[in-house]
Order: sequence, then structure tokens, then C-alpha cells
Amino acid sequence: MTGLPKLVVTDIDGVWTDGGMYYTESGDEFKRFNTYDGAGVVFCRLLGIPVAIITGEPSMAVRRRADKLKIGFCYTGVADKLVVLEGLCGELGISLSEVAYLGDDLNDMGILPRVGYSACPASAPDYVKEMVTVVLTKKGGEGVFRELVEGILEGNGVLKGLLDQHYRK
Repeated sequence: MTGLPKLVVTDIDGVWTDGGMYYTESGDEFKRFNTYDGAGVVFCRLLGIPVAIITGEPSMAVRRRADKLKIGFCYTGVADKLVVLEGLCGELGISLSEVAYLGDDLNDMGILPRVGYSACPASAPDYVKEMVTVVLTKKGGEGVFRELVEGILEGNGVLKGLLDQHYRK
């Protein structure tokens, strides 16, 4: 992909989380998110790049995290992620080649080879690593979404300017 993506899309479990499933004795599920990933969302927002979450898990915790970060596109309980992504691209008037996607497992494999830029965490299985544009250095749950966004911005020469403009006053 040359230039900035028009949309950054991410899976959640194994990407924003370590992939663990946590349950209380009463059956309540909870997830541990890394706050570093929020900065990746903020960077995208500052540049006018929408962020989307597409996950197979029907999780209220994911919806709460998306709401907190003001992520406008959050799809949970998705059986066919490619169908959802194609619909979102149609809604936004962009093509799959203008999308950056971060995923880590079987249900991401239908998307990874079809987007303009694909990435996975270091903890992804080898067969996923073989099909992406870049394997990131962080594992799922370690701030890998932020690593993706910062890498894209750095590669396009805009990260330093963004930091200077908004954070180094």
C-alpha cells in the first residue's frame, strides 16, 4: 500500500487481548485490553482515518472498549468478516486495497490476502504470518494495534509531524 490507508480494521481476541478467555465463577466474561492501543486509535482520528473492529466474539466488553475510544464501526459476533468488511468498504466508498487490517487467526485468513496492507502480531500462528504484509514485533495484548498504526504513519513520514503538532508543544 502506498500512502495512508482509508480505513484501519482490527480483530480483537489475540490482537488487542492476549487471547485468553476469562470467566468469573458466576460465568461473567471479562477481557484485558492494553491501553497503548488507544493511542493508535487517537492517531487515526487525528488524521481522519476511520477505525473498525470486526470480531467473531459477541462481547459487550469489546463494545464498551469501542465506545470509550469512540470507534464508530464495531461489529461483534461476526461469522464472515469479509462480508462485513466489504459492506463497510461499500458504505465508505473505498476498496479493499485501501484498507489496513490487523488479524491473528483462522477467521482473519479470508481478509488478510485481500486488503492493501495486512499485519499480524508476533504471537500469530506461522500460517497466518506467511500471508501478511508485515509480522509485528509485539504479541497480542501488548499494544500491537498501536505498533501497526505507528509503523504505517512512520512509513509514510507523518508520525513525527503528528507528534510535533499535537503532543510536543
